[in-house]
Amino acid sequence: MILDATPVGIVLPLIAQLNLPNWWLAGGAVRNTVWRAIFGEQCQLIIKDFDIAFFDELGNRSQELTAKAQLMTQFPHEQFDVKNQASFARWRSGLRPYTSAEDGIKDWLHTATAVGVRVDAQGQWQFFTPYGLDDLFNGIIRPTPTHINNPDAQNKALGFMSKCPCLQLIT
Repeated sequence: MILDATPVGIVLPLIAQLNLPNWWLAGGAVRNTVWRAIFGEQCQLIIKDFDIAFFDELGNRSQELTAKAQLMTQFPHEQFDVKNQASFARWRSGLRPYTSAEDGIKDWLHTATAVGVRVDAQGQWQFFTPYGLDDLFNGIIRPTPTHINNPDAQNKALGFMSKCPCLQLIT
C-alpha cells in the first residue's frame, strides 16, 4: 500500500489514540504522498501539514487545540490542523453547517484532496472516497461540485501544477 511506510502511515495510529469522534486524516498529506509515490522526484509537493477532520456536536475549540498539542509533542517537526467539522460554520463565516466529518471533507476544494484515511482499533485501514480514487491516482485536479466556479480552487490547482508538472487540471 502506498501510504503504509510513509509519514501518513506513521501518524495514523497515534491520531487513532486521541479517540476523536468520527475522525479522518485527509487533504494534502494524503494527496501529496500519493502523487510523490506515483510521479517521483519531478513532483515537488510535500506534506505541509496533517489535516484531521472529526465531528463532535458537543465539542469546542479547546478539543482541537488539545489534540493538536498532543500530536505535536510526539511529532515536534510536523504541523497538524485539527478541525471539528461540527463547529466549522460557527467560526468560518459563509459556510453551511456540516452534518458529519464526511460532509465536511466532501466540501473540500478538489476531488483528489477529499480523500480520508484512518485506522480502526485493530489497525485496519479505512478509506472515505466520496469522489472515488481515479483523480488521485491519475494526477487529476478537479474541483468538487460546490467549488466548480471557485477562484480559490483554480488558484490552488495552479500552485499544485507548478510544483508537480505531471498533474492535469480538469474543470
